[in-house]
Amino acid sequence: MNTAFLAKTALFQGITEQEVGALLPCLRAREKKYKKDAFIFRAGTATSEIGIVEEGSVNIVVNFYWGNSNIFGRIGRGEIFAESYAAIPEKELLCDVVAAESTNVILLNFQCLLSTCEKNCVFHNRLIQNIVRISAIKSLNLSSRMMHIAPKSIRGRLLSYLSEQAEAHGSPLFMIPFSRQQLADYLGVDRSALSNELSKMQKDGLIAFRKNEFTLLG
Repeated sequence: MNTAFLAKTALFQGITEQEVGALLPCLRAREKKYKKDAFIFRAGTATSEIGIVEEGSVNIVVNFYWGNSNIFGRIGRGEIFAESYAAIPEKELLCDVVAAESTNVILLNFQCLLSTCEKNCVFHNRLIQNIVRISAIKSLNLSSRMMHIAPKSIRGRLLSYLSEQAEAHGSPLFMIPFSRQQLADYLGVDRSALSNELSKMQKDGLIAFRKNEFTLLG
């Protein structure tokens, strides 16, 4: 496992590479590789593990009874997933966790993460602090998505999302992490209608775009 990389992630913030190496056995860490579109966790199952993306990325996909689905979020390199479900081991997932591309994941036992190990590692307490902070940030991100899908119109949802991206990048020029279909799923709209609205917004001088690169105009 790439301990040098892990030491730079939010989960292991403030913990040295050497300390990360000592922690991994305590956390029952195991590394798994997934092909694009492979399931990491399936809806309807429970898990006692959280995942951290070592390479690639992961989509959180919500499926509906009628067969359609929405991407609820994307987990990028260095980020964690499934921590809320792992905190309640008997709780079944309400969503699928799917590899968005060829992806390497490190799985960690969540109860081991929350409990100070028998070696009484001083840096284990820092790990617990980090997971609490990450959970709080994710809660805020969930609030952001709810804000994006609150407008009734597709344009309103796009303006909300693209404005947030520009602010996050500190520039009116930025790349988004979604394909058109993924963006449509994330915003809860039809792909064709989304593409039509993007074209209208470009014609109206609000945005310029090429594939995943967007520029917010005047």
